[in-house]
Order: sequence, then structure tokens, then C-alpha cells
Amino acid sequence: MSNQPQQKQTEEILAEIYRNAQLALESISDILPAVEDEQTRAELLSQHEEYERFSARAAVLAKNKNIELKEPNPMKKAMMWGSIKMSTLTNNSRSHIADMMVQGTVMGITALRTSAGEATGLGDGEILALLDETIKAEEQFEKRWKEFL
Repeated sequence: MSNQPQQKQTEEILAEIYRNAQLALESISDILPAVEDEQTRAELLSQHEEYERFSARAAVLAKNKNIELKEPNPMKKAMMWGSIKMSTLTNNSRSHIADMMVQGTVMGITALRTSAGEATGLGDGEILALLDETIKAEEQFEKRWKEFL
């Protein structure tokens, strides 16, 4: 019996973790220049550091397991950038930035949970552990942003 489907599942989970971290890093980098509130800026920088850690861990796991990770879709990144720029131009308040970040983390949590649901306990233990850790971090980020609303 082949473990091809399990291998494919594991690769997709790792790709999702990486994509999620890359999009979050991109979003935070796009938002930062518009942020004047120091507390909001500090939270963004702290979360940026966490996402960098998740991205790096996913990249190392991929390298060790000969899995090729693709960068997020450039069109999606460009649309996201345009949307963030327009949104922060009109309103760079703490609550507006927090609302944008809550929306982003909820999308990330949803995508990661979908991957977790499809994993059905199979697959690479290191990758599943990173998935679990990433979901928990995203849930904490969502909670923290809601406190800014």
C-alpha cells in the first residue's frame, strides 16, 4: 500500500503553513508604514517576528524533506497590497488596523484548520506539530487584535 496520498497531504499542509506566513508577513509589511500608534506598531512587529519564525521553520522542514514550496500567487499579493494601501490611506486608526488584522488572522485560521481537518491524523509528525502551533499562534493574534477594537 502506497503512502502517496499521505505524502501529498503532508506537502500541502506544509505549503499552506508557508503561504499563510508569507501572506501575513506581506500584509504586516504593507500596513506598518501607515501605523502611527506605538502600541499597534509594537504588536505588528511582534507578530511579524512570529510569522518569520513559522515561515523559516516551514522552509527548513521542506528542505529537509525535499518538498518544494511555492510563493503565494503574485496576483493575490498585488490585490492584497492595493486593498491594504487604500484602506489604510482612508483610516489608519488603531481599531481599523486591528479590524483588518482580525480579518486576516481569521482567514489564516480557516485555511489552516481546513488543512488540519484534511490531515486526519496522518502524515509527518513535525509538520502536523508546526500546523498545530501555527493555528494556536493565529488564535492568540486574533484575540490580541480584538482587544484593540
